[in-house]
Amino acid sequence: MGKWLLVSSMKIRKIIGWALLCFALSPWAAPVNINKADEKALADNLKNIGPAKAKAIIEYRKNHGPFKTVEDLLMVKGVGPKTLDINRQDIRLKD
Repeated sequence: MGKWLLVSSMKIRKIIGWALLCFALSPWAAPVNINKADEKALADNLKNIGPAKAKAIIEYRKNHGPFKTVEDLLMVKGVGPKTLDINRQDIRLKD
């Protein structure tokens, strides 16, 4: 019985450790309006969007007007389908 408790306790600690790690690494992104957000807001709240891509999003917006659909982000150099898909739930077009 004592050996089982030791093994069980170690498994529980391992599970709790993994759960805490996943929780700590999960992003705390907030929805972001891609038609109004500045570089920092875009980079901080969208996954796989760093300062360079955030700047490209703003440049595209300045040159072509506001984004009409979420899929319009695919027109921005460096933003592909995978990046769009992982951010879709956090992208807003209006407030």
